[in-house]
Amino acid sequence: MLHRTVSTLLALVLTGLPSALKAEDPKPLRALLIAGGCCHDYKGQNVVLTKGISERIRIEWTVVLHGKNRADKVPIYEKPDWAKGFDVVVHNECYGGVTDVKFVENITKPHLGGTAAVTIHCSTHSYRNAKTDEWRKLLGVTSRSHERHRPFTVKVLDEKHPVMQGFHDGWIPPNGELYKIEKIWPHCKPLAKAYGKDTKKDHAVVWTNTYGKGRVFGTTIGHHTETQKEKMFLDLVTRGLLWACDKLEPDGRPADGYAAERREESSKESPEKE
Repeated sequence: MLHRTVSTLLALVLTGLPSALKAEDPKPLRALLIAGGCCHDYKGQNVVLTKGISERIRIEWTVVLHGKNRADKVPIYEKPDWAKGFDVVVHNECYGGVTDVKFVENITKPHLGGTAAVTIHCSTHSYRNAKTDEWRKLLGVTSRSHERHRPFTVKVLDEKHPVMQGFHDGWIPPNGELYKIEKIWPHCKPLAKAYGKDTKKDHAVVWTNTYGKGRVFGTTIGHHTETQKEKMFLDLVTRGLLWACDKLEPDGRPADGYAAERREESSKESPEKE
């Protein structure tokens, strides 16, 4: 049987640029989005996330989309300096079948050194079978399974936190897949929770974490592309990304020079490699 692996490197520049940039304005944030693996519409979510966040803040994207199998290993992670040149890495991936400890610990190394991270939905389940806790320490939580697909109600735990400004307590995503959180690691701060009907208990669904020198924003919300299109979700992830980059004001606004007023975009996709 012919085994075929498709690896696509999609380089996007989706930059929110103020109409009249000042000389002292900072450069846009440089973001790397890693997506792929099983069970989700990553091609569609890549468009939703990059477009939605770019309409809110000044940011430049490089997107790596790789594979449809939970055991696929993203080639860029093989490089010792894979995150060099980026301010933040957005992990929206589903590789729960990868067990290579050295490979997984190479993923976490740049974040331990200070590169900001955003982890979305199935990233929480990625690398769960690897015999190392480094990915779980990076996430700030441990989860290995989820409840049945159904909507759930999100309850805010810390309404004063900058990430939660503008978030509506009691928001119900249009579609849901609640992850069972087995453990909260010491440097993790849960910001919102949801009640699981199967487990009869609450589970964190939004949080912040510190991992070494790195700041991490995480959420288990976002299984369905329909949910990721929601304004509430995109606003939340944008604030989380800014918090991870230390560019979020206490009132939830972007730091000076990072708010987008208009968007310019261009894209270039490299040939697929087989």
